[in-house]
Amino acid sequence: MNLPYFVSKRINSTEKGSFSGTIHKIAIASVALGIAIMVVSFMILGGFQNSIKDKIYSFSGHIQIKKFTLTNSYEEAPIVLDDERKEMVLADAHVRHIQEFAHKPGLISMNDEVFGLLFKGMGPSFDTTAFRPYMVEGTFPVLSDTGRFTNEVIISEKQARQMQVGVGDRIVSYFIMDPPRTRSLTVKGIFSSGLEDFDSQIVIGDIKLIRSLNAWEDNQVGGYEVFINDLDKIEEADDDLVQYLSVEHYTERMDVKFSNIFDWLNLLAQNVHILIGLILFVACFNMISVLFILIMERTSMIGSFKAFGATNKLIRRIFTFNGVRLVLKGLLVGNAIALLFGWVQYTYKVIPLEASTYYMDHVPIDWDWVKFAGLNLLTLVLVGLTLVLPTAIISRVSPVKAIRFD
Repeated sequence: MNLPYFVSKRINSTEKGSFSGTIHKIAIASVALGIAIMVVSFMILGGFQNSIKDKIYSFSGHIQIKKFTLTNSYEEAPIVLDDERKEMVLADAHVRHIQEFAHKPGLISMNDEVFGLLFKGMGPSFDTTAFRPYMVEGTFPVLSDTGRFTNEVIISEKQARQMQVGVGDRIVSYFIMDPPRTRSLTVKGIFSSGLEDFDSQIVIGDIKLIRSLNAWEDNQVGGYEVFINDLDKIEEADDDLVQYLSVEHYTERMDVKFSNIFDWLNLLAQNVHILIGLILFVACFNMISVLFILIMERTSMIGSFKAFGATNKLIRRIFTFNGVRLVLKGLLVGNAIALLFGWVQYTYKVIPLEASTYYMDHVPIDWDWVKFAGLNLLTLVLVGLTLVLPTAIISRVSPVKAIRFD
């Protein structure tokens, strides 16, 4: 029989309302609160990071291929990626999808008001599946390689509200050229990304419209958006893509282009890591205090065990088992609270956010089970190691004095 474990189990089986029972509840509550806050923090942090990254990458791809130009314009110089180079890009192990695009700035005249627009032309390779979560109303225009361009477009919810238009309405766009060109467009759908840079100006339509305005060839595009399989390997993917391009082409990573947003996300992660460090420190301090109190309360028992020949190591193991048992109970309760909160928020979105400030209208939740397991393991190991400190006092307890201790 494992004597330290048996005695530790009996110590934990205290009567309700006793002093030891109250101390046990405080220890469990402190660990539970700490792990719950840490897990929820990582849920929300991961939700923020993934939601914002997904929005940026859905609208721009992970890496863009463009042509070198000396101008700083919204419009791209036309490029053609020949079939051989395109096949090499698609064959790369990092690449999941590639789609063509082009931009054209202009104006929209509606209700005697003028609004700026950045027309983004897409082709039939446009990944509508990745974009669908941001659709609020309507459907995507039907894009094809052949025939005349379609005048159907999708606009942002913010633009629709400002221009007071809905699905099926017509808008008149003016493209700044020499001479200026006018096109009548039909709103086919409405999207909302929550990102000001996209919602305030992007209008998505047929790339053939831009080709007709710019007098491009049928195979010319403004650039290519490349989607990769693993974001952690975006640098490797970027290095590989450069090898497949000609000297007049270059690649641009979206995490670099939108570095202000990604820096903000990294700052959030740093704040969460500092918070977790403080919580772990408090949890360790609380467990040390609790174990000190339990040892002091059981001084007579310690003296009796020593009088019967028990070693310091055996007695220390009794209280270490006691502390670990309390930590495990706290972890169980804390994880239950955190997972319940995460499920409620994920399902019902009970905590709203200001979309203009946080890029989304509710607190997002990310289910990263590996991180959750890591947090629990880290808490168990650190708090478990700190239990060694208070048990060291056991070696200084004199059996004679301890038995007389009241």
